Amino acid sequence: MDKRGWNLENTYTELPKLFFTKIEPSPVREPKLIIFNDTLSEELGLNTDELKKEVDIFAGNELPEGSIPIAKAYAGHQFGQFTILGDGRAILLGEQITPKGERFDIELKGSGRTPYSRGGDGRASVGPMLREYIISEAMHALGVPTTRSLAVVTTGDMVRRETELPGAILTRVASSHLRVGTFEYAAKTSVGDNLKSLADYTINRHFKAIKDDDNPYLSLLRSVIKRQALLISKWQLIGFIHGVMNTDNMTISGETIDYGPCAFMDTYDPETVFSSIDRQGRYSYVNQPDIAVWDLSRFAETLLPLIDNDSNKAIELCKEELSKFQYIYNEDWLNGMRKKLGLFNEKDEDKSLVSSLLTAMYRYKADYTSTFISLSLDRKEDNELYASDEFKEWYGLWKSRIESQEQSLEESKDLMKRNNPFVIPRNYRVEQALKEAESNNDYTLVEKLLEALSNPYDYSEKYEEYSKIPLETKEHYRTYCGT
Repeated sequence: MDKRGWNLENTYTELPKLFFTKIEPSPVREPKLIIFNDTLSEELGLNTDELKKEVDIFAGNELPEGSIPIAKAYAGHQFGQFTILGDGRAILLGEQITPKGERFDIELKGSGRTPYSRGGDGRASVGPMLREYIISEAMHALGVPTTRSLAVVTTGDMVRRETELPGAILTRVASSHLRVGTFEYAAKTSVGDNLKSLADYTINRHFKAIKDDDNPYLSLLRSVIKRQALLISKWQLIGFIHGVMNTDNMTISGETIDYGPCAFMDTYDPETVFSSIDRQGRYSYVNQPDIAVWDLSRFAETLLPLIDNDSNKAIELCKEELSKFQYIYNEDWLNGMRKKLGLFNEKDEDKSLVSSLLTAMYRYKADYTSTFISLSLDRKEDNELYASDEFKEWYGLWKSRIESQEQSLEESKDLMKRNNPFVIPRNYRVEQALKEAESNNDYTLVEKLLEALSNPYDYSEKYEEYSKIPLETKEHYRTYCGT
């Protein structure tokens, strides 16, 4: 371990060589550190003070001790169409072993061309990199499994998109960057034992408890299905819309990855979609659970030859496991909704109670997050939802349901506040902060927003302004894949 705390291993390079290419980041002209995650740095066992002085590592101008930099090969179904992909602008520096013995990938995003760049420049601009930093750290604070962000540096160079934009590099941290698309790539190449090598590596890295199961590869599928069902449930409960649930953006570890066109739902509408390229609503809010099953089905297809030599038997075994997704998801989502409504126990009518509230919210165009905040505070709002007879009837049923519990009303309110965020990355707040950063090199709003987002369940007055819903606008909010 060097003085900066790097304690890197490179187990990914032990996989067959078709899974990666050794390549160093492309140097940049004038790197400048604009944001650094002190808390994450300490969790990783890094020397924060030393690293802040040595920005070249986060720019790719210098490699940390022990690094074997690589770009990873993978494939993916993008909007249902299969294509060979790979890290077009990301380079894995290595795997940091923390003081607790945990292992995390350290990756530079926007660090230059790789063999998988497909004609791209391999670079990134400030806005999308700051956006990923903000949203990923917000998701972590909200309790959602996610990749995280350690640092963002500007490069001193411009990148050409529709206009010239200031270049930037993000340092991303993940349990691993293994994707459904990595397995699709292995299955597509069908050379030797590549697929088995990848599956064994994945089990050893993420699912050691299943290594000695009678059928570890079926257990691998079962484990990934469960993690993804629980992840998507958490997305739905907080109104998060990923925006681009391609198979290369589904991690085997069950972490949220790729924060390009993502956004949080304001007005409750199950059909909400933000991504400018999702014209058919494939990845809308309501479709996210079903798309997860579709992606997991592609994962299951890759594992068929490992699960059983009899392909028909393997297919039936996979179908049985995939059928469990909906049950796991539904149970976790409904239990999450119970907590959002202050319910400690389970009753048969709970599903109807939740459904009735959501139906009323949709009908009266209520803000998703703010409605649950108001219920948590028992604060009656001056809006169409609260004025409606439909809501008043529901409110009476809900009050009776809470009063039927052994727990006190105060305990129910505490439960609600722990499960209904007071602060989320409101889309308009994120855009304001990014605009100041991009246009004026002013990161004050970014820093203030991050501070509020780090305490999403703190119902104190100091975060009141960050809980405000946006003013109505005729323009629908649009997001774009950051390039």
